[in-house]
Amino acid sequence: MRKSRAGRLARDEIAPTPERSAHDRIDRVARAIADEAGNSARPFRVRDTLEHMLAKATITPAMHQAATDFRALFAVAHLEPLRATNWERLPDGMRDMPVSLRQAEARKKIWLALKALGGMASPAGSCVWHVVGCEWTVKDWALSRGWNGRPLRLETASGILVGSLGMLQGHFGL
Repeated sequence: MRKSRAGRLARDEIAPTPERSAHDRIDRVARAIADEAGNSARPFRVRDTLEHMLAKATITPAMHQAATDFRALFAVAHLEPLRATNWERLPDGMRDMPVSLRQAEARKKIWLALKALGGMASPAGSCVWHVVGCEWTVKDWALSRGWNGRPLRLETASGILVGSLGMLQGHFGL
């Protein structure tokens, strides 16, 4: 008996493992994109915290856009907490890498946004920095940082994030 092509493709695809699927919601990208070899592919991707909140209508599209803008500035400013090589092992000429004008401008915009949220030490500023900028989960932020270093309940932390995104939306004029 011959199976339809669609049935074979669905079964023959390489899907995420059940262990990986247990951690986060994984969706297929809606449109085909080019893979490394230039062939058409439809890879899987993880839905982040903000996309979950947008899908559940916990935040508005304008709040999501404000968070996306902040995250883009955060990436341009090179503020992500990635660990790199030991600077002492680099040659002398490469140790003092200057900040580009684009990075400096992005850092200035990040600082102004955090200032509008009450500063880095405020719950709103800390939440946006860690959840939106560093891409932590709300739960991770609530348990490790929270308010003045004390853990928060998940519901409280989610409320802080929603309020912070509303303030960020106003700051960016969306």
